Amino acid sequence: MSDTFKTASADPLAARSNLDADAVRAAYRRWAGVYDAVFGAISAPARRAAVAAVNQAPGTDVLEVGVGTGLALPLYLREKRITGIDLSAEMLDRARIRVRQQNLTNVDHLLELDAEDTGFESGRFDIAVAMFVASVVPNPRKLAEELRRVVRPGGTILFVNHFAADGGPVAWVERAMAPASRALGWHPDFSIDRLIAPAEAVGLTARPMRPFGLFRLVSLVNTTPA
Repeated sequence: MSDTFKTASADPLAARSNLDADAVRAAYRRWAGVYDAVFGAISAPARRAAVAAVNQAPGTDVLEVGVGTGLALPLYLREKRITGIDLSAEMLDRARIRVRQQNLTNVDHLLELDAEDTGFESGRFDIAVAMFVASVVPNPRKLAEELRRVVRPGGTILFVNHFAADGGPVAWVERAMAPASRALGWHPDFSIDRLIAPAEAVGLTARPMRPFGLFRLVSLVNTTPA
């Protein structure tokens, strides 16, 4: 492991606000039945932008981390071969129903896996996209490291997430909501350097997404050697 990538146990901020896997499963078990209606509409523009970036990226083998109920799956070009993973069995059940109902033949696998330790071989994918999951996993930098491992050198890595505001009223609200992280299933006060250390952010781009810049699309080319 690169010295730049520290686990959350070495990060004082992370140690105070980590969500463990059981907390994530419990939160999304509660949300599974209403996720599409409550969160789907709010996140739709950012989701569409992320899939558009995937569709434009070179390569065909795509890993979607945090596939959830499969809201993004119908948006991929059919020539993209999709493997989706999630920690929530309830969410995956709904994604499988969506695949069957919409005959999404380019979805190869929907698997219950830990995003920080997927078990896929190194360089397996051309593209990885993690939507609304970076602030959910216990160790965000370990997530970024795992995506660098499973994406081939020169491949594309994308994150869509809410990242904490630098200041002002929004930042105050985010900090006030932080103690509710376990119930929410995500960190309202999540900063981008919790995910990617500055030294690893070479070539990184981040642009705000609608609505209101609530989410940002982060893109980088995988520079990890084979």
